[in-house]
Amino acid sequence: MKKTSETNLDYLNNIIDDFKYTKEKPSKILIGYKIYAELMNDTQFKSEILESALDPNKRKYRKLKIKITQDEYQLKIE
Repeated sequence: MKKTSETNLDYLNNIIDDFKYTKEKPSKILIGYKIYAELMNDTQFKSEILESALDPNKRKYRKLKIKITQDEYQLKIE
């Protein structure tokens, strides 16, 4: 992911919306651990993630399952 004036959360929301318009309904988000850490600094993202489930393995963002990967900056919608 390139550093721009756009925040990581805005970028994530944009690719989710683009995926919904161009393909079928997405089922999960693959997020690299460093991007996930940066996103957790955003209060909107953090509150939605923490309220979605008590179990960290079942957390969701915008009703999409989150899978944290070992790739530092991976951000992919499936």
